[in-house]
Amino acid sequence: MTAPNKFKVALIQMSVGAKPADNLKRASEFIEQAAAKGAQVVCLPELFQSQYFCQREDVAYFDLAEPVPGPSTEALGKVAKKAGVVIVAPLFERRAAGIYHNTAAILDADGSVAGIYRKMHIPDDPAYYEKFYFTPGDLGFQAFDTKAGKIATLICWDQWYPEGARLAALHGACILVYPTAIGWHPAEKASNGEAQRDSWRTIQRGHAIANGLYVAAVNRVGHENPSGGDGLEFWGTSFLCDPQGVVIAEASTNKEEILYGDVDLAHLEDVRRNWPFLRDRRIDAYKGIEQRFLDGKL
Repeated sequence: MTAPNKFKVALIQMSVGAKPADNLKRASEFIEQAAAKGAQVVCLPELFQSQYFCQREDVAYFDLAEPVPGPSTEALGKVAKKAGVVIVAPLFERRAAGIYHNTAAILDADGSVAGIYRKMHIPDDPAYYEKFYFTPGDLGFQAFDTKAGKIATLICWDQWYPEGARLAALHGACILVYPTAIGWHPAEKASNGEAQRDSWRTIQRGHAIANGLYVAAVNRVGHENPSGGDGLEFWGTSFLCDPQGVVIAEASTNKEEILYGDVDLAHLEDVRRNWPFLRDRRIDAYKGIEQRFLDGKL
């Protein structure tokens, strides 16, 4: 398909309530609002249909999962077709009994599923007990052809790994979308909060620069405590940056917002001509990158 030279992206920064059906309804309304303002690609936060249940290990939360394709892709596919937009929809995928994934479905503007991505890097930290719930992805790092352009998506913890961003770029993505659920442990916010958020923002801007593509991070907002304890305060700060790492648009830390920005392929081309990082890669000299640790030896 022939993609446009420029397209408008909308990032849905939203809070998430206790009822999945209500969250899906609100997300659909946000998508329709974004489409009405000219968005051609609309991105939702990680696991947007439920509060962040990974704050504790509880087998009952597996009941939130569903097949992909399934009911949510069908519902959002109808929204995509009606509005004529591409949707990045992060979902809790039930692949089979005992096999679950943290997944993003890319729905094309005709409502079809253009592809799915399964989160590759799975964290296991206090209040982020994702290894209990999610099988690591097995579909690799891809880019998907859509009506708007070639889109890649990785998910949250994937944000910290340069290898995934590089491979998405090598597959031809012009934008890399990171659906996200990240925030502060309330006890740490005062002492470490600003440094944590700045590190998160900086590394993603670095992916944009190193790979010469646009990067979008789509986070949720609000304090969530579905399982007891102190809960998490999600820090929002959804943003879109260009291939030079320049932040085009950025949201607040605590409000629901729809963030808009343009992906300009002519600008991407110009940046890559002047910063030809992909051209100058020493692909003959990277032996060892596939190893866990080299301990000084090749």
